[in-house]
Amino acid sequence: MYELLKGWALAILRVPPEPHAPIGDPASLRVFRAGRNYFRLRMAGWALAELIALGGLIFWTAFLIQVEGMARERRAVRAGEARAGGQATTVAEAPGAKADGGRRGAADSKRRQEAWKTRLKENIRKSVAEHEAAGKPLSKPGKGWESFKQGCVEVALLVPAGTFVLIWALKIFGMVAYLAQLPLTYAVRRLDYEMRWYMVTDRSLRLRHGVWRISESTMSFANIQQVVVAQGPLQRLLGLADVKVKSAGGGGGHPHQHGEDMHSGLFHSVTNAAEIRDLILERLRRFREAGLGDPDEKS
Repeated sequence: MYELLKGWALAILRVPPEPHAPIGDPASLRVFRAGRNYFRLRMAGWALAELIALGGLIFWTAFLIQVEGMARERRAVRAGEARAGGQATTVAEAPGAKADGGRRGAADSKRRQEAWKTRLKENIRKSVAEHEAAGKPLSKPGKGWESFKQGCVEVALLVPAGTFVLIWALKIFGMVAYLAQLPLTYAVRRLDYEMRWYMVTDRSLRLRHGVWRISESTMSFANIQQVVVAQGPLQRLLGLADVKVKSAGGGGGHPHQHGEDMHSGLFHSVTNAAEIRDLILERLRRFREAGLGDPDEKS
C-alpha cells in the first residue's frame, strides 16, 4: 500500500527518486542518510498528532450529541406545557365568553407568562435542592463547563430543528476526512525521511530534502570554511547529531535571513556525525593540498 502511495506521490509531485551525484570522482562518492531514530521520532510525532485529533473529534461529537439530546428534551417539555396551557384555557372558557375573544388574548398571554415564571422558579429551586442533597453544589452562573454546555443548549433551542441535520452531516464529513488523510499524512512523513540525501565526493557535496518543497544545495570544497557537529538533548538521547557545513560568506547576517542558507549545509539527524565531519575535513585538506583551493587565495 505504501509503495503505491509513494509512487503516486512522486509522480504527481514530480520528485526525482534520487539526486544526481555532485562534481567529483564517481569512485569517491559517499551517500549518507538520516538516522533511523529520526524516522521513529517523526512517526511518533505524527501518531501523537493524529491521536489528539481523533480524541478531539470523539469529544466534540459526544458533546454535540449530548447538547442535541438536551435541546430535544427541553423542546418536548415546552411543547407539553404549551399544550397543557392551551387546554386549560379552553376548559376555562364559558360558552358566553367567546363573545369577548378579542379582549382575552392579552390577559391569557400574561397569565401564561406568569405561570411560566412560576414553573421556572420552581424548577430552579428543585434543581438546587437536588444538587445540594447529592453534595454537588451548582457552579456559579456564567462559570464552568456546565454553564458553557447550558449556553450551547440555549443556542440550540434558538436555531431551526433542521440545523441538527446539517451538524450531523458535518460530523460525518469530519470523520471521513480524518480517515482519508491518515494514509496521505503517513506517506508524507515517511517520504520526508526517505527523500533526505547527503552526498559527498572528493570535490563537493550535495544535500537535498523535502517532498512538497524540495531544497537542494551543492557546495564546493573550494568555498567550505567550517564544519561543526551539533547535538541537542533529544538527539543525544536518540544517538543523532547534525553536521553543519559553512562556506565563504556565510559567517555574517541574521540567522533567519535566506541569504545564510545559500552559504550553509546541514546533515540533519545522522548517526555518524563524527565520521561525516572527519571525511569532509580530510577531503577538504587533500583538495587544498592539490592546489585546487579557493581561486581568490592564489592571487
